[in-house]
Amino acid sequence: MHTQFFGNFLLNKEIISPEQLIDLLKIHSTAHKKLGTLAIHSGYMSASEVEDVFITQTHYDKLFGELAIEMGYLTKEQVDELLTLQLPDYMLLGQTLIEQGVITHVELENLITEYQSVYEIYDLDLVEEQKHMVDKLLSDFYLPEDLPHAEYILSYLTLLFNNLVRFIGEDFTTLNIMTLEEVPTNYCISQEVEGSFSFLSALDMDEETAICFAGRYVNEDFQQFNDYVKASMEDFLNLHNGLYSVNMSNDHSMELHLQPPASHTNTLLTTDFLCYLLPIVFSFGTVNFVFSVKRIDQ
Repeated sequence: MHTQFFGNFLLNKEIISPEQLIDLLKIHSTAHKKLGTLAIHSGYMSASEVEDVFITQTHYDKLFGELAIEMGYLTKEQVDELLTLQLPDYMLLGQTLIEQGVITHVELENLITEYQSVYEIYDLDLVEEQKHMVDKLLSDFYLPEDLPHAEYILSYLTLLFNNLVRFIGEDFTTLNIMTLEEVPTNYCISQEVEGSFSFLSALDMDEETAICFAGRYVNEDFQQFNDYVKASMEDFLNLHNGLYSVNMSNDHSMELHLQPPASHTNTLLTTDFLCYLLPIVFSFGTVNFVFSVKRIDQ
């Protein structure tokens, strides 16, 4: 899920605009890894060496790996190894930025170094370290400093990100969270969860985005906004909150109870407590996720 965080990192550094990010996500969803990007990620070549091979390719009809071997930058064994590697999503997004002329290989190398250093991304194959990194990124990017009992919200957002990747797709990033007293809606599905930790959660999006969101969730090609689309949105939110309730029971012995989902159209979503709105930008549109804590018993 590292593309989602890296996109926000680039937005905050004003490397790209939200509009550019949406376009990049559309391209990124069909992008393929390239040997030069893999070589930088693996530490076998520097950005300047990769640029050198690319320039040489403009004069010779040869593959990147073939030229890199001839120029002494890689061995045949290293090329064979790189061709079997999986590239982290955030590196693939960086590759797309290069292809679009937004940044150079050298600039990407510097951005990745800063990103990995600041957010302690060292070994993405270790599950526990990855969980620690995700928690840190969520805390730094999305959680207001004054949010009470942030550990519960952190667990909720981590599960939300995982479920979006699992059921909808990886081609999304998030903008910075907003704190609001009321939230204007397009078509919104909300659900209250009651218990010693009580909260309201909601998904809001326009109809075209809802059609795509629902279609991905149930693997159907919806052509219009209808009751099936609405039911799919309700089912996703209900499923997510149900999984969270199970986690809270297992991890904190906290029993939560889900109320039936409710729908809102072109109205203001209001509660007696502050709402936290997290825009989630997919390649097909923006999904606004809303969360409002009602009560947490000590």
